Formats: sequence, C-alpha cells, structure tokens
Amino acid sequence: MLVKNGSQLAFIFLCPALFIPDFRSYAPARKSVSHLSIAIEKSARMNIHEYQAKELLGKFGIAIPQGIPAMSVAEAVEAAKQLPGPLYVVKSQIHAGGRGKGTFKELPEGSKGGVRLAKSLEEVEAHAKDMLGNTLVTIQTGDAGKQVNRLLVTDGVDIGKEYYLSMLVDRATGRVAMIASTEGGMSIEDVAHETPEKITTITIDPAEGFQPHHGRAVAFGLKLKGDLNKQAQVLARQLYDAFMALDCEMIEINPLAESDGKLLVLDTKMSFDSNALYRHPDVFALRDETEEDPAEIEASKYDLAYIKLDGDIGCMVNGAGLAMATMDIIKLNGMFPANFLDVGGGATTEKVTAAFKIILADPAVKGILVNIFGGIMKCDTIAEGIVAAAKEVNLSVPLVVRLEGTNVDLGKQILENSGLPIVSASDLGDAARKIVAEVKKLG
Repeated sequence: MLVKNGSQLAFIFLCPALFIPDFRSYAPARKSVSHLSIAIEKSARMNIHEYQAKELLGKFGIAIPQGIPAMSVAEAVEAAKQLPGPLYVVKSQIHAGGRGKGTFKELPEGSKGGVRLAKSLEEVEAHAKDMLGNTLVTIQTGDAGKQVNRLLVTDGVDIGKEYYLSMLVDRATGRVAMIASTEGGMSIEDVAHETPEKITTITIDPAEGFQPHHGRAVAFGLKLKGDLNKQAQVLARQLYDAFMALDCEMIEINPLAESDGKLLVLDTKMSFDSNALYRHPDVFALRDETEEDPAEIEASKYDLAYIKLDGDIGCMVNGAGLAMATMDIIKLNGMFPANFLDVGGGATTEKVTAAFKIILADPAVKGILVNIFGGIMKCDTIAEGIVAAAKEVNLSVPLVVRLEGTNVDLGKQILENSGLPIVSASDLGDAARKIVAEVKKLG
C-alpha cells in the first residue's frame, strides 16, 4: 500500500508488530490453539530459556534466587552441591509454559511434572534422570511435546506470597504496558477471565520514559506496603530499563515471590524483537534452535515468514494480508492451509526456490497454491523460481498458480513453456476452487 503521508509511512515501519496477522481463526486446523499461538510468536520474536532470562535480568540488579544450569545428570548434581540447600528445585528448560503441571511421555502415568522439589542430592539426581532426554508435554507444547535437553537447578525459597508482573508492547496504545497482579503463580489469562479487577495495567510512553509515578502504580497494584512497596518501585524501574535496553517484546515474571522480606524472581520468560537482534549479538547467541521448528529455521535463513499449520494445501504468497486472504478462501472451499508463507516484496529466484522446497518438505502437503500480486515482486521472478524448484524436487503434487501484476504475461509464459503440469488460475477464487478440486481428485 502506497502511503503519501510521510508520518503515516513512518508509523507503519516503526510499528511492524501492529500488522502481525491473527491465525486464531485456523484453530480447527490445529490440534492445539496454544501450540499455534506459540508458533506465531516464534515467527515474530526470539525466545530464550528461563535460566538465560534470569542471567540477563540479574545484570540490571534484579534479585534472582541462586541457580545453575545443567546439561547432564552429573552437572545437575554438581550444581546442587554448589547451592546452600537443603531444599532444591529442578526445572526443565523448554520454550513453553505449564511445565510444573506437564507430563513426560516416557514416564508412568501419575509421575511428577517438569518442575520438582528435591530435599537431597539423591532426589536431584533422580529428577534429572527423569527429565533429561524425555519429552515434556504441557498445555503450550501440543501433543508432540518438547524434549528436555537442559535443566536449571535452583536454591529452594520459602515463599510468603506470590505476585505477577510483566511488560509488553501494548498495540492498542502504541506504548509499553506494565501488568501487575496480586494473583501470581497461576495463568494470567485465567485471572483476566475470572477476576479482572485483580489486574492493574500501567502504560508508559517511550518518549516520556519511566517516571516515579509508574513505580508507585505498580506497587499499588501489587498491594504492597512498607519496604516491599519500595522494592516493587525499584524493581519496576529495573524491569523497564531491561525491557528497553534489550529491545524486548515481552518480559513476564510469574511468580514474583515475597520471601524473608524480599521480592525475588522465581520464574521468568523473555522474548525479543527479531528485527532488533542485530544490535544484540550477545542476546542472539542465546538462541536455542533445538526448540524451533526445523522448517522455520530454514525459512529464517532466507528471510521468509513461515509458520507450519496442520492443513494439506501449501501456500506461497507475497504479503501477509494477501496470505491471510488466501488461507481464508482455501478454508471457505472446504480444505485447510498447510502453512503460512510470505515471500516478501523483494524475493529472488533463489528465495522463491527455497520457499518451494520448504513447503514440499512437509509430507502433509497434498497440493500447492501460489498466489502472487507482482508489485515490487515481479511475476517472472516468481515463475522462474517455481519452475526451478519444481524441477529440482521432482514435483509430485498438484500445483495451481495465480499471477497478477508486474510482468504477469512474461510470468505466465514461463510457466506455460516449462513442460510442468501447472494449472493456471485467473483470480483468487478460481485458484482456490482449482487447487481443492485437484487435491480431491487424489482421494
């Protein structure tokens, strides 16, 4: 879309998060809505493990219980030996919430979850053996779960009261929002649904920055008094400093615990704006690719926006809005999209070829719909990429292509002369009907 007003154009480029598509309407095409939401978040941000987030927050002076990461059972036991004890907490490290209530596929029914208390070194060892290498299934992982390859062993804490505190970008106001609640240790979504009056939201204008009244509002929202009130104000400022300095998209502390008169971060999640990671090579180095979908990792190498879904029609489109419309019309015609894939506005033949390979690598794909409106992206470039990829991977599924825009006639000519069984479509509705019909022919 061409925007003549310079300030509007600047706003679009400064606020890309406002234009992230909402995939919730595709819930029927997935086994888990929560799993889908996690996948979408990963496409726009980089997540890190709890122990890494704690290390980063500690650099800003935020109080964190002593803890040591471990990659093996022996390392877990050695970590516990370095802690005061006698109570320890062994925590599975995966990019998903609900670990404490999760279950391990390989363990007997009724076994404990991914966060466990240990009262001796022997129990630390037993818990580590149960967790490492096994698959933890939580409300956010979907049925497939995630393999646990890392642990965090922390010192046990005597908890007096639990609170919730987080920071994120508020899309509605274009400001940073700090969310505080007295109901820590449980899902904030449940609190918002059942007792919304227990949640306090404070918005901070980045141009103004954090002010003392913001800290007081957070402390008031947590209903803290005396020295704990003062600690909360300091913590709020430290959290804001970390959020801005690291280009975070979200910092969540749940729970924030009161222990022996101090506020401690017992668990935290952090995610970062992927567009700003070039400024933070130290943060980017924390990326754990084993927690990500291999196809999405491959797509990121070519700057492709790719998210795997559970349908059977692969999609390759340029532009998030057009991609969403394409997915909608596939669903309207009775089938489901297998992916969201936006090749962007400046794709090369190499980029298009890579996109095609990624789609075809999904065994669930029974057909492919390519829908391109050539503006910056030229239709002949797309056509060359399609032909090259189809020949390289020995295309064995139906392919419907709808091209429109710059060099459209040249693009169609390239497809027609390719010798490949490519079905051409005149418009989006025609394309959707044709790909659904072609797939249904296969039975």
